[in-house]
Amino acid sequence: MKRELKKRVFTSFILSIGIVFLIFIVPIIFKISLFLIIFICYLEWSQFNINYFKKKNKQNPSKYSLIKALGLMYLIFVTFSAYNLRGDTFEDALLLTFIISICASSDIGGYVFGKFIGGKKLTKISPNKTISGSIGSFIFSLLPIIFFNFFSNLNFILDFNLKNIFFCLLVSLFCQLGDVFISYFKRLNKVKDTGTILPGHGGFLDRVDGIIFAIPVVYILKSLNFIL
Repeated sequence: MKRELKKRVFTSFILSIGIVFLIFIVPIIFKISLFLIIFICYLEWSQFNINYFKKKNKQNPSKYSLIKALGLMYLIFVTFSAYNLRGDTFEDALLLTFIISICASSDIGGYVFGKFIGGKKLTKISPNKTISGSIGSFIFSLLPIIFFNFFSNLNFILDFNLKNIFFCLLVSLFCQLGDVFISYFKRLNKVKDTGTILPGHGGFLDRVDGIIFAIPVVYILKSLNFIL
């Protein structure tokens, strides 16, 4: 279990560092990288859904076409949301980095609490998800705001107040919903992982399922001036 935890933390750390690096470098590189990440997610989504929507429903192939189309449309919106959240300023880049860090912390917290505390299952959709793990996700999601709050010299308002605490918890909530959503489709297709691009850790979609759910929600809230 300790070995699995180390692998999960290491993978989350490397992916987070990689994504943060892409956020702060030349905009054109960020755009290309964002497109590639989303394209890989779409390929994985299309591939692992073959089992249930194509092979099991041979008499109704339109279901597979529909699930692919819905996945593509949603991922296009994720791309649009991430691109606009990144914006052109240093503060925009920090906001997107902050969101990614909340997602990564939430994922690690869920794993740590779920494995070391365990307890009652959260849902039948994903047997590995526990109530304690969900609580751990919420708790760990607050770590980034504590970290960012230390850097008061940055021109980026992230005070440790109720509004920002609620924001962290909201991002964590949608990260968890994203995890459960992808888990549902994996269970439906009877596969363990969405792909094999990350040896020992599954597919890319396995690692960013929470992020691609949280980013559109944050973009919508930001567009409506509900946050930051």
